[in-house]
Amino acid sequence: MLSQKSIQIIKSTVPLLEKYGVEITRLFYKNMFEAQPQLLNIFNHSNQRNQKQPVALANTILQSAIHIEKLNEINLMPIVHKHVALGITPEMYPIVGAHLLGAMKIVMQDEATPEIMAAWTEAYRAVAQAFMDAEEDLYFETEEQIGGWKDTREFVVDRIEEETPLIKSFYFKPLDCKEIATYIPGQYITVKITLQGDGVDVPTDKMRTYVRHYSLSDKPNDEHYRISVKKELGKNNTPNGIVSNHFHNVIKVGDIVPMSVPAGDFVVDNDSETPILLICGGVGINPLFSMLKETLVQQPDRKINFIFCTHSESTQPFKEELKQLEDDYKETGNLKINLVYSENQGHINKEIIEKYSTINVDESEIAETDVYICGPVPFMMQVNKDLLKLGYHKENVHYELFGPLTPVLEENQMLRGVKNIIEN
Repeated sequence: MLSQKSIQIIKSTVPLLEKYGVEITRLFYKNMFEAQPQLLNIFNHSNQRNQKQPVALANTILQSAIHIEKLNEINLMPIVHKHVALGITPEMYPIVGAHLLGAMKIVMQDEATPEIMAAWTEAYRAVAQAFMDAEEDLYFETEEQIGGWKDTREFVVDRIEEETPLIKSFYFKPLDCKEIATYIPGQYITVKITLQGDGVDVPTDKMRTYVRHYSLSDKPNDEHYRISVKKELGKNNTPNGIVSNHFHNVIKVGDIVPMSVPAGDFVVDNDSETPILLICGGVGINPLFSMLKETLVQQPDRKINFIFCTHSESTQPFKEELKQLEDDYKETGNLKINLVYSENQGHINKEIIEKYSTINVDESEIAETDVYICGPVPFMMQVNKDLLKLGYHKENVHYELFGPLTPVLEENQMLRGVKNIIEN
């Protein structure tokens, strides 16, 4: 717990963080990477270049100051899972702390009084310790489970399937042929790909390890992991999507890819018997498709409405699998799969959600329905607003964001990421 004095001092720095926040985080990353270049193998270069990461971190620090007295109420697990997937170690926390606090001092200059720096030092240490404790527990849990491992393990590409012109599914089996860890639908694996420098972030004569999280797109099984990768096309020959393009253009059957154990806390609750509503846009279908398939196995009598939004039939992955599921469960009447093609139906809106989310659900069941959303940020923001207008309860709405953890739904959900002082 922070002292009351430190809490008051930190809250007084809100105007300073509003003024200098992004400048602080930009300098923080710059100085840290110059002093510790090995950390570039952990952070996403694209999110640094397009400023998403500095902006996300600045916003998180600002919100942590605003809500500093509520830090003990924050759910650490989204970030803890991400840190474990990335291999964050206790030794990294002092490095991050020194550069973050150092950047605060440099940018704010005389406004960063000794009292302010002491209060933020106390806050950082408290947050770092909370993360280290939670991560130690999760590292132990993931390593000790059947088929589990620590750090990375080598997997071989067993099969590649083209879902659409821009989405391919990759099936991985362990190179050592031993058991693999199971996972909860909605979780992701983290791959590490070492490539020649792109000439922008890294010189072309240097090698760099790129780390990416990919949601598992199949139901749990004891044979393989499946990810479905969208080829991200950069603009004006920029290196955006360097890893996804490597998967599409270079990776072939038989290649070896190091990956970490499945992680993530955006998971379906298969102990609940309430109706479930899955709404996804674009490649956001991946974690929700895993949820759908496993829920049908575990709870075939549970009411499920699945809404998938994409541009057209040509951009829709998993066509045959979705059709097969619909045919298999047609007689039960519990599963409804609804495809929304923006090409001819327009983008999702309140009317579309209302039409498709209540096909097999009574109006009295709306308030207790569990909702899971995944897709582009504007898509999720719009869906969330429409859901609340339709009577769905905000505490039952869960979402997954691909990229830096930032508030995407509504202000009070910022608390989900407030403690992310050293977010990847």
